[in-house]
Amino acid sequence: QVHLVESGGGLVQSGGSLRLSCAASGTFFSINDMGWYRRGPGKQRELVVSITRDLGTNYLDSVKGRLTISRDNVNNIAYLQMNSLKPDDTAAYYCYADVTLAGGYAYSAWGQGTQVTVSS
Repeated sequence: QVHLVESGGGLVQSGGSLRLSCAASGTFFSINDMGWYRRGPGKQRELVVSITRDLGTNYLDSVKGRLTISRDNVNNIAYLQMNSLKPDDTAAYYCYADVTLAGGYAYSAWGQGTQVTVSS
């Protein structure tokens, strides 16, 4: 099993910055894609960003140029640098990791979620 621990959320003013982390631990064969979803108040869940093991990235259009994902494959940690934050970015952010166990079983592990609140 893989356990994901998130950190770094909080309250920030519009235009401010935050950095989220997502650390994976446990026993696994490989971690493939990692990323973050978010669910804002009254909104549906949306995929914010993902990063492949080869560091290919995919961003939600509304965050391009403001949020940057990175990844440390040695320590199995993903980071999300969030700059120029807007009130619309207010949401609970959930990291995920696509995990493959020895034997080939694959599933998505999830973090506990972290709240990001951007005040205007």
